[in-house]
Amino acid sequence: MNFSELYRQSNKLCEFSPSGDFLAIACHYKLIIRNVTTSQIEHLFSCLDAIEFIQWSSDSTLILCGMFKRNMVQVWSLLYHDWTCKIDEGSAGLRGVHWSPDGRHILTTADFNLRMTVWSVTSKSISYIRYPKQCQKGYDYSEDGYFMALAERRDCQDFISIFACRSWELVKHFSCSTDDLSGLQWSPGGKVLAVWDTLLKYKIVIYSADGCLLGTYSPYEHALGIKCVNWSPTGQFLAVGSFDEKVRLLNNITWKSLMEKTHPAVLKAGKIMIYKEVEVMGPLPRTFEELSNSTAALYSKKSKYHILDGSVEVPSVKPDQNKANPEIGVSLIEFSRSSRYFYTRNDNMPCLLWIWDVKNLSLSQVLIQMSPIRSVAWDPCSDRLALCTGSNKLFMWSTTGCLSVEIPTEASFQVYSLKWHPDGSTLVLIGKEKACICYLTGEEQSGGHPE
Repeated sequence: MNFSELYRQSNKLCEFSPSGDFLAIACHYKLIIRNVTTSQIEHLFSCLDAIEFIQWSSDSTLILCGMFKRNMVQVWSLLYHDWTCKIDEGSAGLRGVHWSPDGRHILTTADFNLRMTVWSVTSKSISYIRYPKQCQKGYDYSEDGYFMALAERRDCQDFISIFACRSWELVKHFSCSTDDLSGLQWSPGGKVLAVWDTLLKYKIVIYSADGCLLGTYSPYEHALGIKCVNWSPTGQFLAVGSFDEKVRLLNNITWKSLMEKTHPAVLKAGKIMIYKEVEVMGPLPRTFEELSNSTAALYSKKSKYHILDGSVEVPSVKPDQNKANPEIGVSLIEFSRSSRYFYTRNDNMPCLLWIWDVKNLSLSQVLIQMSPIRSVAWDPCSDRLALCTGSNKLFMWSTTGCLSVEIPTEASFQVYSLKWHPDGSTLVLIGKEKACICYLTGEEQSGGHPE
């Protein structure tokens, strides 16, 4: 692995372009566009206020910057430097902003979800969508980018509207059998829409694209329900994590559960591979010169993984029942690119990452970290993932094993978030105020873990 120098950033705003050629980094009111290969600055834009959100257009030629305190959005072009665009929501306020799939329309959400506005950056036309619902995931686009599903709330009842993204015409509108819709998500292929209810009620409803009810799943009642939902890339499975600390896998034929597994407090090695992060001392300096500030970090404590045998009692945290949104249950689920594996994180076991085998419908491997896991992401091109724990180390897992790498930068740099390059060759590691690029080389790009 090779690492770039540290770059200043703010609000952890670092995004690779969809083409993979550029990395956008926001630093207060400046937007810096770097070449991923050379790390050199290609473009520098100055906004009118501190940047709070950035997003690339789908063709990587435009990038928007959201400034919510000013109720304003600025758009910059990488092809035409003299072209600029500014959207001012004024008194309506600005709560959210994002690109449409075609990369030529911008959708803004007003304060209190009063309306959603569609702005065209080519024709300068404006359209309004009323009654968008304020919820965990209130809209989603089909995989081909042709349709947008939007959750709405009218007369104390949930509705779903389907819009054609080219004309922004309403093509379907139907009521939803939820008490208080919390989120929705298209399946890969855009044929099915999964809708889940409030966290106070465990209920998932499956609709076809034309609004026909295909199935309903509700395993229990009178307890806290769903925390996260995610489709497999093939669209065959729908994974659901909930407050009861269980993960359930629904099939796309009957919409019934194929797998219902808990996160046990005691693990037994054998069929399950258990990796535990442990600290070891680095080599001692041999000369006085080696104690300089630039190399002192090389002799600090390092970490590596040990494979555990027998029974292992895993660390857990007892949630405070008197606080809202208790830290308990499965809050993260994501499938690998091939749909063969998916990971989960149980919030009351924050130091553990659980990796499940879809083929065998069972737990495959567990990673036990020394600190709570902050961010996890699958390689977009292979069954490999990277994670960080708020330390100066990068951790990686693949079917061949686990790897811990200390980032050779100043000791104060700690990784709180990470993102993959679209081709899986590079990572951006994001700290509180700085970020760096990690280049994977040789065997690492093919999924191997060199010593």
